[in-house]
Amino acid sequence: MQRVTLAGPPRSPTGDDDAPAPVPGPVAPSPTAAVPPSRPGLRQSLAAFRHRNFALFWTGAVLSNTGTWVQNVTVPYVVFQLTGSAAWVGATAFAQLVPMSVLSLVGGTLSDRYDRRHILLVTQSLAALVALALAGVWAADLASVGVVVGLVALGGVVMGINVPSWQAFVSELVPRDTLLNAVTLNSAQFNAARAFGPAVGGLVLGTLGPGWAFGINAVSFVAVIAALLAIRTPKLVKDLSRRADVIGDVGATVAYVRRNRGMLAAFVSVGVLGIFGQPIISLIVVFAEQVFEVDGLAYGAMAGAIGLGSVLAAPVVAGPGSALTRSRLALVAMVGYGAALGAFAVSPAYGPAFLALLVAGAAYLPIAATLNTTIQLQVDEARRGKVLALYITLFTVTIPIGSLVQGGLADLVGPRWVTGVAAALFVLATLGLRAAGLLARLDDERADA
Repeated sequence: MQRVTLAGPPRSPTGDDDAPAPVPGPVAPSPTAAVPPSRPGLRQSLAAFRHRNFALFWTGAVLSNTGTWVQNVTVPYVVFQLTGSAAWVGATAFAQLVPMSVLSLVGGTLSDRYDRRHILLVTQSLAALVALALAGVWAADLASVGVVVGLVALGGVVMGINVPSWQAFVSELVPRDTLLNAVTLNSAQFNAARAFGPAVGGLVLGTLGPGWAFGINAVSFVAVIAALLAIRTPKLVKDLSRRADVIGDVGATVAYVRRNRGMLAAFVSVGVLGIFGQPIISLIVVFAEQVFEVDGLAYGAMAGAIGLGSVLAAPVVAGPGSALTRSRLALVAMVGYGAALGAFAVSPAYGPAFLALLVAGAAYLPIAATLNTTIQLQVDEARRGKVLALYITLFTVTIPIGSLVQGGLADLVGPRWVTGVAAALFVLATLGLRAAGLLARLDDERADA
């Protein structure tokens, strides 16, 4: 096992905010989470912003991710316009996420060996170049489905290296006692971008066209790169005495997760979410075009509804919601998310469908924050990047599989049936996890070494 220590004296959690608290040694896992001494209020929901490094990272990330979501709604729109096929939309998601899932394993090993801030500076710069290439291809009238899918797949490669370091970097920006709040706010910024980005994307698509949308994404990376350059954290001294062994690391990480039931519960839950709950993101354009027959601006608003719901739910989840056990919060949120997707599938008109996606977004945030926080709290520091990489790999493998299957079935039987059945299966799987006692293990506080 790699040994990771902090160079320099440890900071107190109540001292200057730029450094995380020292990582405590392993203790026996508790079957239940500790009950907070008092119920947190809404004013505690922004506690992580007292830490300068986190505030910088959050601000840069929300601006950059807004640009990313402008592109995320533009790609399926362009592909559907070029092909008229829901299956091609699903295949594009597959082409992006499969390289991301495979390369995230490499990214996890790199994250535990090298400076995460430096990795992020490189990957964010490369992602900006991919977005710039998409803008250039469209401006030169060279866009075909093959070219678009190829560049999207290249972006997936870059993001595969990026995401493990991104997720693990949050733990370096705040003390351990603020980690749940930081993870929730990090999820909230992603979902804030998920709300505003599609709305901006729909407006840009309806007025200026896809080329401008891709260009906006390219420029947005300046914000997060500037934030990363301004952040200063204590250097983590990492053991580089042995050669990197991605395959060996994956095997050891799988064994580590399997013997720690809390993390295993998070892995199984996110796999179920990826298969049944996430393909709706790529199918929204099919509902917009074929079911509700709305324009690009209305499509962008619909795509942004999930993110908007998450933003509205963020203060409650980060404040009063933190008084609930993680298992209870996850159960309520997962059942609520499935029910909202079912309501979306049967919505008779655009308005009710928008509201259903808003509720789905409010339920999605506690799912993402709870599962991520469980891993961040339970994992040993020396394995953090590799465990998060495996978690991301599972999520990004199940999403394209679900998108490919649901996209193909939507062409055959229609998007309403596919989404409705997937929503029902998601709720049933969640109840099965609870009945098996697996969700309860999300409340374990620390994993075995």
